[in-house]
This record gives sequence, structure tokens and C-alpha cells, in this order.
Amino acid sequence: MYAQQQLIEEVTEQKQLTIPVSEHLFDEDVHLTGLVEYGISWADLTSGKAEIPLTGARFDISFEGTFAGPRMKGKIVGVDYLTVRADGRFKLDLHAHLDTDDGEIIDLYEDGILIAPDPDDEERIAQMRLNFEFVTTSSKYAWLNQVQGWGRGWVDWKTGKVVMHVYAA
Repeated sequence: MYAQQQLIEEVTEQKQLTIPVSEHLFDEDVHLTGLVEYGISWADLTSGKAEIPLTGARFDISFEGTFAGPRMKGKIVGVDYLTVRADGRFKLDLHAHLDTDDGEIIDLYEDGILIAPDPDDEERIAQMRLNFEFVTTSSKYAWLNQVQGWGRGWVDWKTGKVVMHVYAA
């Protein structure tokens, strides 16, 4: 009972905090580690060799890397359950966890869009816009439970490198 009361008090205290809009939370530097294709080749789709089926396309894209910001840093691991709609819109649906350098684990959910590069663009850099939600029982990072985040970044389709800048919304 005492632990539950202590948690309620900590959460109540956290609600008193104000997190400035646009506060920089962290930057992600990740790379793609795996790919599951459901009936259409990712390489063919992203190179323009294949058309998006009328039913759309699905891919599971695994990733891992690091994150670092003014109040936290560590490793990130997750999967993007990507849907490519028939109209060409890439819908991102990421589930990940942040393992902080001080031993805490934070659940992370991201959703948003990816703007694919033109197939004729030799740079092959896609733009991303994401929303972020956090869940943790860590008292040190409980403030994240009250944060709605947003991010902007890019992915290099040739190398699989992803960079994301994350802010409080």
C-alpha cells in the first residue's frame, strides 16, 4: 500500500511540471536491421520497379540504434509495422523501447508518415514526420508519461540510416 501511495504522490508531483512546447527531448540515430515482406519486394517498390498493389503493401522493418538528449540517452530497439497505401502514402506504426544509460526502460509508440523520395532522385532520402507517446513506471522518467512528442527526420534508402529529432509538442 505504501508503494502505491508513493507512486500516486510521485505522479501527482509530475503533473505539476510544465514541459515547454518544442523542448528538445532527444535525437535518434538508428539503422535498419531486418525486413519482412508480405508479397511485394521492398527493393522493387522503393526503386520504382514495382507498382503498389491496389490493396496496398505491408512490411515489418526492425531497427536499433541510439538516442541522446539533454535529459536522457541510451539505446532504442523496435519494429515499424509499415503500411504503404495504394495512393503511395507510407503510414508508420512503430513500437519500440528506450533503454536508458542509467538502467531504465521506457515504452515508445510512434506513428506518422514517410514521404518517399522521387525514384529519379539519386540521393534517395525520404522525409518523416512522427508523433511520440511514452509509458514508463520509472520515477525518474515519469514526466514522459505526460508528454506528447513530435519528430521530424529522414531515412537514407540506400544505407538504411535513420535520423530523427524529437521535441515536446
